[in-house]
Amino acid sequence: MRLENSVAVVTGASRGIGAAIAKRLARDGAAIVVNYARNAEAATAVVAEIVAEGGKAVAIPADVADLAQIDFLFENAIKTYGRLDILVNNAGVAEFLPLEAITAEHYNRQFAVNVQGLLFATQAAARLMGPEGGRIINISSGAAQSAPPTGSVYSATKAAVDTITRSLATELGPRGITVNTVSPGFTDTDMLRDVMKGSDWDGMIARTPLRRIGTTEDIADVVAFLASDQARWVTGQILGANGGLR
Repeated sequence: MRLENSVAVVTGASRGIGAAIAKRLARDGAAIVVNYARNAEAATAVVAEIVAEGGKAVAIPADVADLAQIDFLFENAIKTYGRLDILVNNAGVAEFLPLEAITAEHYNRQFAVNVQGLLFATQAAARLMGPEGGRIINISSGAAQSAPPTGSVYSATKAAVDTITRSLATELGPRGITVNTVSPGFTDTDMLRDVMKGSDWDGMIARTPLRRIGTTEDIADVVAFLASDQARWVTGQILGANGGLR
């Protein structure tokens, strides 16, 4: 229970990596805000699982692409729990298109969630974190470095996340707020399966030194470390959770 008496907001926590993170932080003792944009049923199921295991959780809807909804999210988090210690910026959009098919809508949708939403959620959270400091953990992607074909916009958003992490770690460090990024590699999620339809999964596994696909729990465990006091001297880092895949 190393996060006992702390409160964590996890954006995009109704499924996949976000849901696994919410459950793991709850097992470590944190009270959880399960944020979701559309799938209320899935978010409610995550809350129910946490509560069934003796934890505390509430689902709060908000699309982080909308600044007013970000305000709603954090206002209600404070109304519910009275404090904020941890923010996990997990909400994200992944769309891959070749250059000739890219549109302004494709570009704006991904930057609105992956970059703008993350930045302004962090701004709102930092205002609420007390003198004892806090933890901000961003979820990026190995695509920020590998920059795969047809992923120019998505990869750019995640590269922006990595840069924002380093900048804000310097800016918020004097307040005792650490800012780090977890950069997943080839991880089995609904989002990945949608993006990689028809792709060579066996080939990706073969190129991963640990010779398997990652799980959402693999990522959640790394986030839990960064959220804990054991990571008190870690900030401004881009931590690859990728089985050694380059």
